[in-house]
Amino acid sequence: MRWFAFFSLILVQCSLSAAHSGEEYHEELKLRPLPDGKLAARFAFTTLLKGAIPRAPTNLTVNDESQHYTLFPLAMGQLLREYAITELHLTLNAGKWDYDRWGYPEEPGVGSGAELWTWMGDGAPTSIDERWKAIQNAHAGLFCASLGSMDTQRTTSPTRAFPPTGDLPRLPAPHVHRLRHATLPAEHVCTENLTPFLKLLPCPAHAGIAALLAPHKVFDADWHGLGVHVRWRAGKGVELVMTVQAVFDPVRMSAERKRDWSFHSVFDRTIPRSCPVATTSLIHVELPPPGDGSYTLNPAPSTANQAVATFSISKDLPELDVTMKWGEESRFAYPLDASSTPLSDFSVQRTLKGSSQTHGQLSIVIRNNRPTELSVLYLETMPWHVEFYLHTLRITGPDGQQCNDLFSNMTYTPPVPHAQPAMLQAMLTLPPLTTLRLTMDARKSFLRYTEHPPDAQRGWDLPPAVFVTQSASGGASKRVYTPALLVDLATPDFSMPYNVIIMSCTLIALIFGSLFNILTRRFVVVKVDGNVPKVQ
Repeated sequence: MRWFAFFSLILVQCSLSAAHSGEEYHEELKLRPLPDGKLAARFAFTTLLKGAIPRAPTNLTVNDESQHYTLFPLAMGQLLREYAITELHLTLNAGKWDYDRWGYPEEPGVGSGAELWTWMGDGAPTSIDERWKAIQNAHAGLFCASLGSMDTQRTTSPTRAFPPTGDLPRLPAPHVHRLRHATLPAEHVCTENLTPFLKLLPCPAHAGIAALLAPHKVFDADWHGLGVHVRWRAGKGVELVMTVQAVFDPVRMSAERKRDWSFHSVFDRTIPRSCPVATTSLIHVELPPPGDGSYTLNPAPSTANQAVATFSISKDLPELDVTMKWGEESRFAYPLDASSTPLSDFSVQRTLKGSSQTHGQLSIVIRNNRPTELSVLYLETMPWHVEFYLHTLRITGPDGQQCNDLFSNMTYTPPVPHAQPAMLQAMLTLPPLTTLRLTMDARKSFLRYTEHPPDAQRGWDLPPAVFVTQSASGGASKRVYTPALLVDLATPDFSMPYNVIIMSCTLIALIFGSLFNILTRRFVVVKVDGNVPKVQ
């Protein structure tokens, strides 16, 4: 019996090793001290299915092959195969990313709320829109988010701003891949989203870098977000990257008001042990520039250069707690004017002006922070109840003169009331070290009383605008999100029906109760002590 158990254990280990040979798991943590004393952290958990190819949409009528994963999450694999998804990106963010003070994030999708976009091939028995709706509902249940609200009134196809980040397999003619994109700027991210997120990892919060993800610390950050990215890399396989980004404030957490930080002070946890199935487990700490004071980094990194120190978590490594201290600083001194030297190529401010409930004006102030000319792609997606007047589009320079020639290659999809939003895409040329102002009048529509959200008096959240830098040298483009806007539409007095119902119910209760009491009560004579009759 002992020999049987021994050989069974060997067979199980061999089968796991064979299954593991077709999958790779890598985890990585990047820490970047910021000039304003904050600390940017980016967790990346990458799982690669070697040799895997996205399911062709024309094969959805045929029974799919069996799916057996060791490291790749089965729930994600089933969704990808069920709806023939080639590429998928989902982000859930809370807060405002400050490009001028923090620079560009490691993951470009930092727009407030929820953002979901996919590339799918057509030619399936069901249409892309039907599969798109099923994908929303499936991921809403998987990550406990309100993604089912991304209906046709919030769905667009901005292919110029959201090109595929991976490769697209060839489809038989005339079938092609198509994009679907939607946002929910009012969606919030909380522990209900992080808990199912961690369950998809091979080592969920028990070992490896994921052990640092304490919910009460992550959601206490100045900015935080979750991301799920699936893409196909030709010659390698299907890649799943799950990310967590956050910007912490060590100065706020410190009683001495210092920017010193450690795993224990920032995450309230340390790394107890390595993840046994991780091929690589690395921690990268970006070192401050030479003029930023003297600092110490403990323990000693595995490798280091002038810019980055790297810690490699080996299987025999004991508990790890990385610490960075500025010994000569008794108290952190905030920069007097951090915006004077922005870390981004350009700065954007977007507002919706006008106090009227029927008309307004969209205003965008954009400044080129570089001494060279920049070319950016401008994407504006607006719900149908806020309609643009394109003939009022104006671009003015610092001297007040119109510069409409800086706007080119514009495409505009008008909105369809109660059906689809408006989408504006155009190329914008930014002269060196120049501030431009873009204005456009807008009309606010009247909604049906059934179309208002439950908190109608608060207003409607408008999705952020997106700017994508275009590199002349063919380098990687950078995507910039503006903050979401809040618009006040004409709202009926929803309290009036409530008051009428309460008043009617009160009157009915009083009148009906009195009549019912009179009609059903019986009056009889009851003798009590003392032979004194009493009417009841």
